[in-house]
Amino acid sequence: MAVPAHHHNDHTHDHSHSHAHDHVHHTGASQRVLVIVLGLNVVYMLAEAIGGWWANSLALLSDAGHMLADIAAIALSLFAARFAQRPATPSKTYGYYRMEILAALANGVTLILISLLICYEAWHRLRQAEVVEAKTLIAISLGGLLVNVISAKVLHGAHANDLNLRGAFLHVLGDLFGSLAAVVAGLLILWRGWLWADPVFSVVICVLIVYSSWRLVSEAVNVLLEGTPAHIDAAAVEAAMRTVSGVRDIHDLHIWTITSNRYALTAHVIIAESENSYRILRELRELLASQFSLTHSTLQLEDPYLSAMVKLEKKGVT
Repeated sequence: MAVPAHHHNDHTHDHSHSHAHDHVHHTGASQRVLVIVLGLNVVYMLAEAIGGWWANSLALLSDAGHMLADIAAIALSLFAARFAQRPATPSKTYGYYRMEILAALANGVTLILISLLICYEAWHRLRQAEVVEAKTLIAISLGGLLVNVISAKVLHGAHANDLNLRGAFLHVLGDLFGSLAAVVAGLLILWRGWLWADPVFSVVICVLIVYSSWRLVSEAVNVLLEGTPAHIDAAAVEAAMRTVSGVRDIHDLHIWTITSNRYALTAHVIIAESENSYRILRELRELLASQFSLTHSTLQLEDPYLSAMVKLEKKGVT
């Protein structure tokens, strides 16, 4: 016998409201962080673009290009964070939380495309070296390095549980290494006259950025495909649920990510005795929340007879 609908819905609502309230506070903090980083990047992107053109440095121009991508990416992340605060509607019952995941996906893809374009330009520079103003390159790159260190420090810690912020953090981290690579390239040109150092260091940093971005894209795609979160073992969740007294079987178990750090679960649970349904439901919810941080769960309790009838209906047996 299934649990009465009014009890089930009320219990779910309590968890959802509390978690949504926490998510609003988290999103507000994310916005403040993104505004600070956005301001820093806008100011120094202009300096690097002008300096890169003046010094004829691909490393510096590529770093400026990354910073321009950062500005667009961080602005997109900021827009997504604000849009995600909009309330749920009858047509968007989960609200707009997935906007943050879409922004993370867009950021990762953008980084990969920009890196490939820079590698293409570096190939031409390697075939025909161009004169680079090393002192200008070093001076501006040091300033960019400082700005990126500050931006990375602001984002550090805040990005751990937020895929949207992680996208912004990877952009900034890529620029940080880009600035460092530009400084090293400038020193090599100034010290040894190695003009090839400028394009070579651009390629090295692009490879690192692509590697990090691919992981971000993979995670975002997994969320959009309703995949099981990487840190949650579905088999372990089912095994733990079966330890609750009165649970006979579990089927149609699904675990997915709604947005960063917010996960959902649905399952059909076959119970031995319907009179214990309320206790079983309570213990299952407590177990899922305490052991797996699955506070947004929807559980349908069924008796063995009802479950058997459902299975027969699925097979087309009447």
